[in-house]
Amino acid sequence: MARARIIAGAVAVAVALSAPAAAQGSDAPGVVTETVELSGALRVDGAALAERITYWSRGPRWPMQSTAAIYLPPGPPPPGGWPIVAYAHGTVGIADQCAFTLQPRAFYLETVYPELLHAGFAVVISDYVGLGTPGTHPYLDGPSQARSVIDGVRAARAVTPALGVRWAVFGQSQGGQTALFASALGPSDAPELELRGAVATGAPSNLEYGVTVAGPWVPRLPLRKTTTYFGLILAGLRATAPELDIDGYLTSIGQEVLRMVESECVNDADALVHDIAIGQMLSRQLSGPALDAVVRSMLRIPIEGQTVPLFIGQGLTDLEVPAPLSVKLIADLRSGGADLQVGVYPGDHLGAAAEALPDALAFLRRVLA
Repeated sequence: MARARIIAGAVAVAVALSAPAAAQGSDAPGVVTETVELSGALRVDGAALAERITYWSRGPRWPMQSTAAIYLPPGPPPPGGWPIVAYAHGTVGIADQCAFTLQPRAFYLETVYPELLHAGFAVVISDYVGLGTPGTHPYLDGPSQARSVIDGVRAARAVTPALGVRWAVFGQSQGGQTALFASALGPSDAPELELRGAVATGAPSNLEYGVTVAGPWVPRLPLRKTTTYFGLILAGLRATAPELDIDGYLTSIGQEVLRMVESECVNDADALVHDIAIGQMLSRQLSGPALDAVVRSMLRIPIEGQTVPLFIGQGLTDLEVPAPLSVKLIADLRSGGADLQVGVYPGDHLGAAAEALPDALAFLRRVLA
């Protein structure tokens, strides 16, 4: 009976994490609270509009704010308005100063966004809830990241009449995971919009299996940024699911790792923690029905219910999202009936994202035509 109560509680937590918050009024999803013009290095050459908005979205358990940038192509919009590509960015950290729309990043501002604008797409880039806004960003919480993107499209349309209802989501790394959650949630979550497809490159997947077997025995792994990513996941869990008592699993080294990833952007944090093994962070195994349920609801990419076309790109030499994890994801999606296109590239995590860009653009042109 006690075990049944524990499992029931775990299921309740999972439902709370996976169900949209019933926000109404001033904090309803997509309500814009501030609009500012972007200037200087944050502008994109040729963009007819460059704005940053603050809007309400949905965190794991309650309404939270997010920010987003909006870029419009030059010239008059086509009939029905500009089709939208919602860009879901990769890991930058969870400290507020790391927000994607606050710091210029050359590859995106000089290559990705201009290519999207040239193809005739408006671009909307969400920072995700808690990143540059009140609260802690729940890192790799797929449902809340997806809702940040969906609500960012809602918010952009509320203040930009030239935007249409057709949209697709395009994400890299953390954003690739976000794109695959958004592709599953979007059609029912935002029926007033027309989600046409999703592109995911370097998407972390199947992590739910690794997190809940982690313990003091895990050595330093021959991958990139593993300790940093693990610390970011635990920091988000600690903030949004306090009943799990994440601190109770941590050694003093683990506490220090979380302090660093909460205050530094990802590359600076990794320089401080990359020699630390995950096992040094933990005093005991991360396990238990409630924790397992929360982790699964955050990290398990939806396999069933993928009703829009998908494009997945993977680098063969990726040491942040190793190819074998994506092989399982691709096999699962195909067995689940997804309309799936796959691109395999020789590059590493970021290299493959650049190599995949022409194929991603062709896919977006097809689904948004």
